Amino acid sequence: MPLSLTRTRLRVLIIGMLALFALFAGRLFQIQAVDSKAYAAMAVEAGTRKAVVPAPRGDIVDRNGEELVTSTHGLTITGDPSMAAEKAPEIARILHEKLGDEIDYFDTIQKLRTPKSRFVYLAKDLPAYEARKAVQAVAKAGYTGVFTETESLRSYPGGSLAANVLGITEENGKGIAGLEMQYDEKLTGTDGSSTYEVSSTGQRIPMADSTVKEMIPGSDVHTTLDRDLQWYADQRLRDVVSSAGADYGLAVTMDVRTCQIVQMSQAPTYNPDTRAGVTDKTLVNRAVSNVFEPGSVMKTITMAALADQGKVTADTKIKVPSGMVVDGFPIGDYWQHGSLNLTASGVIAKSSNLGTIVAAEQMSNSTFYSYLRKFGFGSLSGVDLPEESVGIVSPAREWTKAKHATTSFGQGVSVNAIQMVRAVGAIANGGVMCTPRVVDKLAKGDGSVEKPAAGESRRVVSREAAAEVTRMMEAVTADDGTAPAAQIDGYRVAGKTGTAWRVNPVTGRYVRGQNTISFMGFAPADNPRFITYVVIDKPPANAGGGSMAGPVFQDIMSMALERFGVAPTGAKPPKIKQDW
Repeated sequence: MPLSLTRTRLRVLIIGMLALFALFAGRLFQIQAVDSKAYAAMAVEAGTRKAVVPAPRGDIVDRNGEELVTSTHGLTITGDPSMAAEKAPEIARILHEKLGDEIDYFDTIQKLRTPKSRFVYLAKDLPAYEARKAVQAVAKAGYTGVFTETESLRSYPGGSLAANVLGITEENGKGIAGLEMQYDEKLTGTDGSSTYEVSSTGQRIPMADSTVKEMIPGSDVHTTLDRDLQWYADQRLRDVVSSAGADYGLAVTMDVRTCQIVQMSQAPTYNPDTRAGVTDKTLVNRAVSNVFEPGSVMKTITMAALADQGKVTADTKIKVPSGMVVDGFPIGDYWQHGSLNLTASGVIAKSSNLGTIVAAEQMSNSTFYSYLRKFGFGSLSGVDLPEESVGIVSPAREWTKAKHATTSFGQGVSVNAIQMVRAVGAIANGGVMCTPRVVDKLAKGDGSVEKPAAGESRRVVSREAAAEVTRMMEAVTADDGTAPAAQIDGYRVAGKTGTAWRVNPVTGRYVRGQNTISFMGFAPADNPRFITYVVIDKPPANAGGGSMAGPVFQDIMSMALERFGVAPTGAKPPKIKQDW
């Protein structure tokens, strides 16, 4: 080989080597000088983990601070596919063995093999002990890339207690019913975060640098409910609905002076703690969302409107016919009778539709309608619960004679239970109507307290008119009234029964032979403190408001008076003439 050719190859080789060294030197300079911070950040990121520090959702407590809803610590299991992908089947098998149905074997493998990912959720809402045991088993087997994160789980210590008032949350912690929904923004806190260094095996390095962003817990909701009274009412209502084979039942008790709801029960209901019984029907709070025709309880409002105009008193004489035909529709009472001479008290005590129609004929359509609106019918009550229905009150211009007649005794007008409690509560409160409340205050994590805005309070009838109707209602619970079973030893009780034809919720038509029965009452009648409304839908055909709903009222009201230390006034019920 010529010497010149050898020298040429040598020069090319030397030049190539010099070029390669120059390339390496340039790249090294770029890494160490130009991009040093970027690569250092990547290195730190590869050796750190960021964990969410969940803010506990606020508690919901009763009026005495007893827990109704609280949050407990749980754990979420997460995975880092970049560390766990190669051993995904082995890790999934261990987790499935320890957690059973809480985790899906094949789904876990797929998650742990997620490409270009450093974070996946493997299992949520786990008790802390179970989650730690499973993750420790993975580590003991020599596998990496599986971690736990602290989370806040919702707990309902009373099970189904007041479930339809308290509501429930979704998997992500958002309230979807009841107070959980109404005060979701207040109950929800602000999550914090924690960033810390980990080793190559994914374990946290003790004493290594870490940063923490403090979380802010949600506000506690202090309700007006009394836990013991609520529990008793829940059980009492459940028993009567079950034994009667009724569709559903409601019971609501309110302090007439403050409009604080101290008890609100529903049957059937559900258990928010176990999610047992959760359906579209049970999840709804029927006391605010369901509308129904109130029947004869509405007669108290009719008489209050008349008394406010000075047209009737408890002793007003009313000539009650044996029957009526209005606009071609025959109307009668629930019992057969001839012409009767009843007082206004007698009309209420015997629950005469005909006597109420005769009395109500003294009001024009527009006047009667204006009083219904003053009492809050056809408007939201303002109660601090979600999804309230307005009800149905037709404008006066659309009324016929038959409409005027049937409205006077509670047919052809639709209300919700809270509207009815609010309206009759105004009679108990001397003619002043206020806004029902379930929440008293919100206690923030920093110790400050927020009071919800007070609802409207207004006079709807005179004190004298309210007193006259109260006298009429006391005749209902007398021995010769329609609800003697509602009497409470030592207390004067004012009340009114209700029976209305039931409307089929699907067709919107009356169903013959099916009723909605009820009893509304307050005590002590001579110094009212509480009002209780009991509604039972679709009981046996022979059931009445006095005979079935009255005893439930008696039990719940008796406990309310006892729980709040309301002493008997010592006054005897007045002698009220029912006929003339």
